[in-house]
Amino acid sequence: RAPRRCSVCCKSTWAQLREICRAERLRCAALGVTRRNLGEFEVEYLCDYKRVGGEEFYLVKWRGYPDSANSWEPRKNLRCRGLLKQLHQDLARAPGGPVRPGPRGLPPRASSYLVQKAEQRQALRRWEQHLNNTRSHRGRIAVENEVDLHGPPRDFVYINEYKVGAGVQLTPVAVGCECSDCLAEAAGGCCPGASHNKFAYNEAGQVRIRAGLPIYECNSRCRCGSDCPNRVVQKGIRYDLCIFRTGNGRGWGVRTLERIRKNSFVMEYVGEIITSEEAERRGQVYDRQGATYLFDLDYVEDVYTVDAAHYGNISHFVNHSCDPNLQVYNVFIENLDERLPRIALFATRPIRAGEELTFDYNMHESTRMDSNFGLAGGGLSSSPRSRGRIECKCGAAACRKYLF
Repeated sequence: RAPRRCSVCCKSTWAQLREICRAERLRCAALGVTRRNLGEFEVEYLCDYKRVGGEEFYLVKWRGYPDSANSWEPRKNLRCRGLLKQLHQDLARAPGGPVRPGPRGLPPRASSYLVQKAEQRQALRRWEQHLNNTRSHRGRIAVENEVDLHGPPRDFVYINEYKVGAGVQLTPVAVGCECSDCLAEAAGGCCPGASHNKFAYNEAGQVRIRAGLPIYECNSRCRCGSDCPNRVVQKGIRYDLCIFRTGNGRGWGVRTLERIRKNSFVMEYVGEIITSEEAERRGQVYDRQGATYLFDLDYVEDVYTVDAAHYGNISHFVNHSCDPNLQVYNVFIENLDERLPRIALFATRPIRAGEELTFDYNMHESTRMDSNFGLAGGGLSSSPRSRGRIECKCGAAACRKYLF
C-alpha cells in the first residue's frame, strides 16, 4: 500500500512530530508512536475543573493544539497525576483563598489564575533550559516560582565570565609557574609566592587565608595540570543551584541543592566591566529605576566597576544578608592587574542543601558592594540615593535593619 503523505516544519520538536503522527494516524517506532498509544494525546496543562453528579471533569489544553481544541475530560480518561496534583495545589494558593468548583467550572478569576500559572511554568522551564544550555560550569541551574506570577527576568543575558566594556583593557598574563607540585612548592616559585602572597587553598581546594588577602591561582602558562590544587575558581560553579522566588518581597534568590562545605568556592560575581565614569552615569539611570547591580573593584583603587544588571551569571540573583553564608575574595588568574580582580564567593560555614545563599552587600573586609547596589530582582519603590536608607529584609537575628 502506498505510504501516506504529510508535511512537517523543518524544525519540529519530537513532541510536535508525535502529535502530527497521531493526527495523521501514522505509527512511528522512532518516535514511540505505536498502535497501542496511537489514540493517546499529551496534556499540556489543565485550565479548569468542575464536578457534575459526583464526577470530576477537567478542561484540558492539548499539547500541539490551539486553545479552540480544549476539551472537558472525565478524571478517568486522564493519566497525568503530576498535573492533577499541581492544579489542586494551585487552587489552594489561588488569590482569594481555596476555590471549590461548581457544575459549570471554576470562577473566572480562578480559571484565569490556573492558565497564568501554567504558562508561567512553561516560560520558567524554557528559561531554565536556556540557562543550562548557556552555562559552561558543571553545576546545573534549576528555576522555581511558587510564590507569584513573575516569569523570567527581561533583558538579562547569562554569561560565564567578565564581559569587557568600552575603555577597559585586560592584559593577559605573560608567565606561569614551573612547579611540579604547587602545594609543596607554594612558598617558592608558585604563582602566590611569586607575587609575595600566601597559597590560598588546602589540598581539598578550601580557602585557608583570611578575607581581604588576594588569591593568586595558577594560569594557562603554568606548567601544572588541571588537577593542580591551585586551580579552584577557574573551574567554575560545581554545585547544583536553584533560582527561586522569595516569599517576603526580596524578589529572586538563590539556594543550593547540595551540601556545601565550609570555605568552599561557590560562585563568581560576573558582569560587564566598566569604568568608574560609566558606572557613575549608569548609576544615575539605575537610581531612577530603583535597583542596580554595581560592584566596585576597589581592591587597590576605584577605577573599574562590575555591572551585572543586564549581563551576569547566577550571582545576579543572590540576596543580601546581615549574617551571610558567603564571603567575597579578590582573585587573580589570567590577568594580574590589581585594579581588575575576579570576585569569588566562598562559604563562610557549612551550608545545608536547600539553604539560601547570601552575602553582605555592605562589606568592609575586602572588595565591597557599591553603595547603590540594589536588591536582587529590584522592587524598590524609589531611588536608593533619594531614599537615603534602604530597609533590610534579610530576617537575620543580627540584622542591621538597613542595607546602607
